[in-house]
Amino acid sequence: MRRHKAHGLAILLSVVSLGAAQGPISSQSANPQKVIPQQPAASPAQKRAPTKAYQIGTASWYGTSFHGRPTASGEPYNMFDLTAAHPSLPLGTHVRVTNLRNGRAVVVRINDRGPAVPGRIIDLSYSAARVLDLKAWGLQRVRLDVVKPQTVAVLRPVEN
Repeated sequence: MRRHKAHGLAILLSVVSLGAAQGPISSQSANPQKVIPQQPAASPAQKRAPTKAYQIGTASWYGTSFHGRPTASGEPYNMFDLTAAHPSLPLGTHVRVTNLRNGRAVVVRINDRGPAVPGRIIDLSYSAARVLDLKAWGLQRVRLDVVKPQTVAVLRPVEN
């Protein structure tokens, strides 16, 4: 049965490729002055409508003074992980944080509650702040987009 399907598919592909190899059917389409350039096909990312941001506001970061202390999720805070504190998103949620000043983005996992300072929407770990080039600025306007968890590569420093 498989051999018959494979044979039929091979014949179909041969016929289709022969039809595609034929020259122009009418004399009009052979006229080079009438050729209209084709637009490249849009990628799936371009076809999607722009999504509405989950939240836009001010981000800050926290580092050494909290390193090793327990977070709301129960795990110790590691300033070298790509994590963040958010007041209401469920713990474990992955969020793409985009720095609106320079366009840099990073995906972080929410593992803590905060920020404690009113007017801020997210507290980023030291490493996330470095990726966004936020460390030197301290505060920055960012966009948050909730993302579905996928395989996420995490860089961790080698501990001696």
